[in-house]
Order: sequence, then structure tokens, then C-alpha cells
Amino acid sequence: MTDSSRLASALRSLDNTAIELPSWAFGNSGTRFRVFSSPGAPRSVQEKIADAAQVHALTGSAPTVALHIPWDKVDDYAALRTYAADLGVGLGTINSNTFQDEAYKFGSLTSSDKSVRQQAIDHHLDCVEVMNATGSRDLKIWLADGANYPGQNDLRTRQDNLAESLATIYSHIGDGQRLVLEYKFFEPAFYSTDVPDWGTAYAQVLALGERAVVCLDTGHHAPGTNIEQIVATLLRLGKLGSFDFNSRFYADDDLIVGAADPYQLYRIMVEVVRGGGLEPESGVALMLDQCHNIEAKIPGQIRSVLNVQEMTLRALLLDRAALEAAQVDNDVLAANAVFMDAFWTDVRPALGDWRAARGLPRDPMAAFLESGYLRRIADERVGGTQVGWGA
Repeated sequence: MTDSSRLASALRSLDNTAIELPSWAFGNSGTRFRVFSSPGAPRSVQEKIADAAQVHALTGSAPTVALHIPWDKVDDYAALRTYAADLGVGLGTINSNTFQDEAYKFGSLTSSDKSVRQQAIDHHLDCVEVMNATGSRDLKIWLADGANYPGQNDLRTRQDNLAESLATIYSHIGDGQRLVLEYKFFEPAFYSTDVPDWGTAYAQVLALGERAVVCLDTGHHAPGTNIEQIVATLLRLGKLGSFDFNSRFYADDDLIVGAADPYQLYRIMVEVVRGGGLEPESGVALMLDQCHNIEAKIPGQIRSVLNVQEMTLRALLLDRAALEAAQVDNDVLAANAVFMDAFWTDVRPALGDWRAARGLPRDPMAAFLESGYLRRIADERVGGTQVGWGA
């Protein structure tokens, strides 16, 4: 395959690449010390969706918005679905919340208190009803459950409680829906987290059935973890359901994806391509999960979408035939050279042409800043309560 034909094929694959946006990325956020406010921050889920629609209109690759319940709770989800569609986007993953109620201080789905576990289960069943109303496929579960001290809880009992709770929730998932279990190696629990790694998540969803899969958050790993190897393994096992893309320097920093290590993002996307994760039938959902604490929210999301586009295109341009030939010959340097050639390829001009051919701006960031949207919403969104963590 020639370089030009490989580029043409790669750009066609990019047509089908969708990156879901999180509603919460458009509200106010901050550190554990303070949540910072921004002029024009949304005051409702409708305004979050309107901001997300701006990202899709400029990039062409962000067609759905993930909701967080109860932060995005409304009385009429069918009307919310229509509202989003009128803006050119759909409603995507429904994310549950079992980490803010007072009852969950010592755990939710894994709690030693049966009534607390039932409360958490009931919340997820409410989320399933939201999925039914919005047409959403995925229910994503991330748990803050865990312990701070050895001996605080029985580790095995917590896993048993989790398995029982998840099985109850799974039994209410529809035929076209999925339960997606996310893992995180620490925080807010420090000694033990009940779903700390991909192995625990995999073991739990494997016991549930085919419609239970794993979510991989790129910021939820210990330093030095080979994330792309986890991606390859879960794809091989058919259990990689979705990504939460962000970037980290130290812990779960939730920064713009690719900010700390663009090469890691490229390596991850190489395995996604290799494992067929970009194919529609794979079911793998790409989503951003970020907290823009000091930067403007909408441009932050645009930048992340562009970073994923760029590294995906580089991964698609990898000369697989040349790489495999070098690997078969155990030619270490040749294999690495082929791998790095794709990474160092400047794909921005090709992406500019790709956007222009689809009626999109060549430079979405510049187009957004020139649109005056930020100034307009700062003037219009006066009064009311800005949304942020917990709302």
C-alpha cells in the first residue's frame, strides 16, 4: 500500500470515529480545596448540552453527550433527548453516582449494610429507566467504595457484596443495553479500592454475562503502568467496553487527553486499531472524562477531541506490513523505526483537508474563539446557579 492510499484509507476510518463528551466537563470544577467559577458556565443540563453541541459542530467527531445522574436529572428525559437532537447531538452513556450521599460513607454496592446496598441498587435501577427514556446503550458504574485501613473491612465479603449487587442491576439491563464497570487503583479509598484494576473489573463482569464489559480510564492506573497492554488484553478477550480519555502527571489528574504523554495516547490508539476497536461492531465507546479547572471548558474539550483525532490518525497510518515483517525477523531497531515513523508524522494538514471536505473549519480551535460564543454565553447566562460538582 502506498503512503497516499494508506492516508486515504485512514481518513475513511476516521469518518466513523466518535468521541463522546461528558456533560460534567462543561460545569464548574476544581481541586479538593476549591471549585472555581467561570463566566457563562451552564446553569442546567440543557446548557451543558448546548455547549457540547458546539464541540461537535466544529470537530465533527463528538456526536453524543454522556449524562451523570442525579447531576443531570430532569423531569422529562424524552424532551431532553429531543432537545439534544435539535442541536445535532444525541444522549449517550448514563453514569451513576454512589459517592456523594451520606449513606455511602462506608461503601455503596459493597457496603456491609444491606439497606445501603439496596439504596445503591435502586439508584442504578433508576438509571436504567433513564437509559430507557433517552435511548442510551451503556450504564457506567464507577465506585468510590473501599477502605483506608487494614482490617477495616473483610476484603472477600466486599467482593461478594459487589458481585451480588451487580448481578441484581444486570438482571434489569435490556437486551440492547450494557453494564460497564470502571476501575481505579486508589482514591478516595487509600488502603483498598473494591474495583482497583482491570483484572478485578474483568472478573466481575465475566461472571455477569456478555452484556457486561470494562471501562478503561486512562488516568486510573499506577505510574508506569503499560496501559496499551491492558487495552490489547481486554480487546482480545472481547471485554473492552469503553474508554474514559484524560491525562495525568501524578494521580487521577483528569487533564486534557495527551497533555502529559502524547506518545502514550498514540500507543493506546495503535492497540485500539490493532484489536478492531474502531470498528462499529466492536462496541468500544471512546469518551472524554475530564475536569477543566482553570481553562475554558469548551475549548478544553475541543482540544481533547483534536488530540484524539490526531493520535488516532497516526495509529491508522502505521505501516502494519512493514512492522510485522520486522517483528517476524526480530529486527528490534527496524520495528521501532516503523512504529516511530507513524508517531512523528504531522497529520494536521491532512486533518485540515478532511474537515474542509466535510464543511468543517480547518482549525476548530481558532474557529471557536472567533465565533464569540464564550462572550455571548457570559452575557446571556446571568442569574441562576451555575452547575458544578454535585449539580
